[in-house]
Amino acid sequence: MSLLKEQIERILHACKEAFSQAGTIDELERVRIMFIGRQGHFANLTDQLKGVPYDEKKVCGPLLSVAKSEAHELYEHSKQRIANDAVRANQEREQYFDVSAYTPGIMRGSLHVYTRLIEQLEDIFISMGYDIASGPELETEYNNFIALNIPEDHPARDMQDTFWTNVPGMLLRTQTSAVQVREMKQRGAPIAIFAPGRVYRNEQIDATHESVFTQGEGLVVDKGISLSHMLATVRMFLQAAFEDTTLNTRVRPGYFPFVEPGLEVDISCPFCSTGTHTKGCAVCKRTGWIELMGSGLVHPHVLRSCNIDPEVYSGFAFGFGIERMAMIKYGINDIRLFHASSIDFLTQF
Repeated sequence: MSLLKEQIERILHACKEAFSQAGTIDELERVRIMFIGRQGHFANLTDQLKGVPYDEKKVCGPLLSVAKSEAHELYEHSKQRIANDAVRANQEREQYFDVSAYTPGIMRGSLHVYTRLIEQLEDIFISMGYDIASGPELETEYNNFIALNIPEDHPARDMQDTFWTNVPGMLLRTQTSAVQVREMKQRGAPIAIFAPGRVYRNEQIDATHESVFTQGEGLVVDKGISLSHMLATVRMFLQAAFEDTTLNTRVRPGYFPFVEPGLEVDISCPFCSTGTHTKGCAVCKRTGWIELMGSGLVHPHVLRSCNIDPEVYSGFAFGFGIERMAMIKYGINDIRLFHASSIDFLTQF
């Protein structure tokens, strides 16, 4: 047997072994270059064939041609085999994929704590037959003050340091009561609405005060509405909001220009009543009660300002700070945390 014929058979055998062992496309490409590339083993054999005698060339030429064709077929078969293996491996991974497996480092978004609370409060009022109302944050002096029985020289204006704009008579609303005025003027009576929204007051910021905060106000106007209706509604609402059917309420006289009589509503301290603290804790200042909202019967002047006859209709209104409710409900001790963008704080909710 000639030396060239032995080389052809030996290289073809090595080629078969290499292609059969290649497990990835990268490995297969390296084998292809090694054997059937432009400078591979079979290219070198072709160069050697040019220098052998004619008789040997007649024997080794066809043999080399068959070996090269076989090597190309081996390459194509190996490429198909690797592709099929990849498909099967992917199918097995999908078949046995563990959807409950924990993947560390994933940041998941969620609703802000008082956004979630507002939605809960809206659901409560909708279940009680109320409509959800909203209005502009840039408000007129008439809707924010005058229609609510707060004329220009009224001392109540000093209680609300206002952000006035450069446009005469326009301001950033200091209370969502302005929404009540708009709704009563538009809808008339009877009416039952809950109006949550941002309000603005030029106040010194500290742990319990913010210049921008969220209020929620309820309003009912109909024939024969009395304080008993308001007290029952407020108690039912607060028990649902704090998810505590044992929560008690009490009322004290209070002053608000747009209601008469005006009442302050307190709730029994949820921390004392749940046994987290002994009766009378630091949260309620050892009294067992927490001040939460202002309320009362809608002042006749407010009804007249909204084109509703106070001789026919009466109503009640109540308002509260939603951040304050969240602070009480979730034990938050600093109102500034709501706008601090602290991930550690927000992820608690």
